Amino acid sequence: MRTESPPGGTLVDANVLLDLFTRDPAWMSWSKGALAEALDAGPVIINPIVYAEISVRFERIEELEDALPEQIEREALPWEAAFLAGKCFRDYRRRHGGRRSPLPDFYIGAHAVITGRVLLTRDPRRYRSVLPSLTLVSP
Repeated sequence: MRTESPPGGTLVDANVLLDLFTRDPAWMSWSKGALAEALDAGPVIINPIVYAEISVRFERIEELEDALPEQIEREALPWEAAFLAGKCFRDYRRRHGGRRSPLPDFYIGAHAVITGRVLLTRDPRRYRSVLPSLTLVSP
């Protein structure tokens, strides 16, 4: 884990937040510690895709809003991130064929790259394969 704040802060992947909301026995401790460290280090951000992915655990938007730590900022996706995500998706499909669509992950990773942020995730494999310049905080 890192100890200094990245210049653009930290973008949090949905899996980290879902670990907390579901009290995942295997990952809750790591995710809670990593998120706390990110919050101590600087701005922590989610985008609409992360918000959509974590919303499945809640019946009402008010429940989700109450569950999210207040310090987590919301940010729209930059158009440049959408373009980069499309290129990542194209390259992934060329290498791996018709596997499950990872396009949401590519949007999240591209958002971090374009804005100069670290990505906090516990699933770094796909991000590393298509976004080698992305800085990750992961187990």
